[in-house]
Amino acid sequence: MKLWGGRFRKHTAAEVEEFNSSIQYDHRLWEEDIAGSLAHVKMLASVGVLSAAEADAICQGLKEIHGEIERGEFAFSPEFEDIHMHIEHRLIEKIGPVGGKVHTARSRNDQVALDTHLYVRKQVDEILNLITTLQQELVKKAEANLDVVMPGYTHLQHAQPVLLAHHFLAYVHMLERDRERFLGCRERADMMPLGAGALAGTSFPIDRQQVANELGFAAIYANSLDAVSDRDYILEFLSSAAICLMHLSRLAEELILWSSQEFGFVELDDAYSTGSSIMPQKKNPDVPELVRGKAGRVAGHLMALLMTMKGLPLAYNKDMQEDKEALFDTVDTLTACLSIFAGLIATLKVNRDRMRQAIRGDFSTATDLADYLAKRGLPFREAHAVIGRLVQLCLDQDKILEDLTLEDLQQASPLFESDALKVLTPEAVVAARISYGGTAPEQVKLQLEQVQAMLKSR
Repeated sequence: MKLWGGRFRKHTAAEVEEFNSSIQYDHRLWEEDIAGSLAHVKMLASVGVLSAAEADAICQGLKEIHGEIERGEFAFSPEFEDIHMHIEHRLIEKIGPVGGKVHTARSRNDQVALDTHLYVRKQVDEILNLITTLQQELVKKAEANLDVVMPGYTHLQHAQPVLLAHHFLAYVHMLERDRERFLGCRERADMMPLGAGALAGTSFPIDRQQVANELGFAAIYANSLDAVSDRDYILEFLSSAAICLMHLSRLAEELILWSSQEFGFVELDDAYSTGSSIMPQKKNPDVPELVRGKAGRVAGHLMALLMTMKGLPLAYNKDMQEDKEALFDTVDTLTACLSIFAGLIATLKVNRDRMRQAIRGDFSTATDLADYLAKRGLPFREAHAVIGRLVQLCLDQDKILEDLTLEDLQQASPLFESDALKVLTPEAVVAARISYGGTAPEQVKLQLEQVQAMLKSR
């Protein structure tokens, strides 16, 4: 007999049971479901809806079910649809009809909302720790490579030289924004929906604040319709995850390029690489490639749930069951990517000589020559044209800017003096970028100190 089967004359068709069931994935909410039920039952006893004996029996039964699931002794079946009905059915089996009183003054609508709030809140805390761990590894890698100069890119073309440490720290700041987004998501998830009932509240004299206190919620939904129909916190979680994975995907793309034979800037550790079944020489960047691929998967989950929610009237609709597969897969995907990337970065080998060699002859010091003229009064647009002609001269004569003599420079502009030759090295260009947030060594050291203090404060 189904827990809702009183008004039905026919058994549910087997294919409908299978189609309607969510137990194959929402079983992972079992801890949250039992925790919510325990808090709910304690409250019902405190307001006199349940007797102390009834509450004790239900709580003891729930704790025993907790142990059964934890030990892998609990049987799951599509017949009971979801984790809520599985636990309630088993509770009635264990302690008799009094087990059915666990559902007094609540609906599966506010029950599942409670479970997912608890779940998202817990998962955000884990993700925050994983983000911090990855940030720490990036900071260590930046600190170990403070003197490494590399090409900086725009349009994937050499632009201006930068410090490798500066490049790594850019991702630390990206991840910090991800962390802030997840903190905001946690704040919105930290609201207690239980007590909203199916949609309109309940006629029982419940104490919602007691349940919120028991479960550690900072706030309670003020509107019962909103409480059972809100999935913003899940959408926000998916959005935060999609943006975070987009950042990881960008880093993954760079590591894939940098570890190629053409770049040779880095080498992935053997423990974080794979080989080819046919080509013995291959060392493939499968880990960053998978991270790059999984970013699209999570973005897809976000779009799918947005499309699911956009046409739903208040309050609960069965469509909303589709939130869980997207949520659970996103949690699994993001936690795996953050975790494995921390190890990949920690073991990454940097080829500093190859990075320095890549800058030679790339004309990435040209902007500083233009700045030199601008500082001597020549309008920057005119200075830009002068240096552009010098670059073309070098290309015509198979030279690089560092090969130019003072005479060459002065033929292009009389404003050049002997000190102009000093700005032609990549190290000088990097050292000149002294604006706050720039790539000059002192600015990068300051940035490094700031992020180290930020991470230490956690």
